[in-house]
Amino acid sequence: MVGTTVPITVLGAGGWIGAALVLDLQRQGREVQPVDRTSLQAWLAGKEPQGPVIYAIGLTADFRKRPHATAEAHVGLLSRVLQRPGLEQFLLLSSTRVYGRSAETYETAPLTCLSSDPSDVYNLSKLLGEALVMQDPRPGLKVVRLSNVLGRGQPVSTFVGALLEEARAAGAVTIQQPGNTAKDYVAMADVVRLLPLIAIQGSHRIYNLGSGRNTSHVEVAAWLEREGVSVSFATNSSSGLSFPQLSIARLSQEFAPPEDPFRQTYL
Repeated sequence: MVGTTVPITVLGAGGWIGAALVLDLQRQGREVQPVDRTSLQAWLAGKEPQGPVIYAIGLTADFRKRPHATAEAHVGLLSRVLQRPGLEQFLLLSSTRVYGRSAETYETAPLTCLSSDPSDVYNLSKLLGEALVMQDPRPGLKVVRLSNVLGRGQPVSTFVGALLEEARAAGAVTIQQPGNTAKDYVAMADVVRLLPLIAIQGSHRIYNLGSGRNTSHVEVAAWLEREGVSVSFATNSSSGLSFPQLSIARLSQEFAPPEDPFRQTYL
């Protein structure tokens, strides 16, 4: 169990990951201060010292249609949070999407973005948010680049979430992308276990948090079929996108590494 001397503040407690983190900490008997949209301004106006603060605020699926809101969540609001008095331990949830144009996935690898690509609005805003944290002289301010999370209540805006929704409705799914498309996934159980540990005990200022193994759509289909779901592919193309394998060496050296997220059922 994480130490219980001071409460952990979770910003973005109304979101999927933030809410799961709050519930898990409460289950452990840990004191938690959940902050959602309704209480954020009051928290920002406060000046009292804080225990660890985890920033789980951000845009995901609709970022292409909302570039200004994306920049506000990942940079503008974050900047105001970092200027709030009393912050000594802080953890920003970033994303492994920032490795999309990189052949290397270790935490200090140089990264490439293309400002004219709408998809890179997300990556650029995440990286600028990371820079605000990493260039802050306070050593307790850290970043986690989070992989594709799997868990109960999976948002339908995610690839697996859409498949699960379709499976519940029809008992069968059609995967629209090629079967060799592959990316890294991590279980929500590991996410909520590791975030507080990194925030409080992590010896580095930036970590990758994922399984360290790419799972193909063919493997996702096999997992669904084991759950009794009929799966087909809409295309026979073999030109699927495969992301570079995520390096989790730094995470694994300090903490128990994540387990295979597809060992669980989420239906």
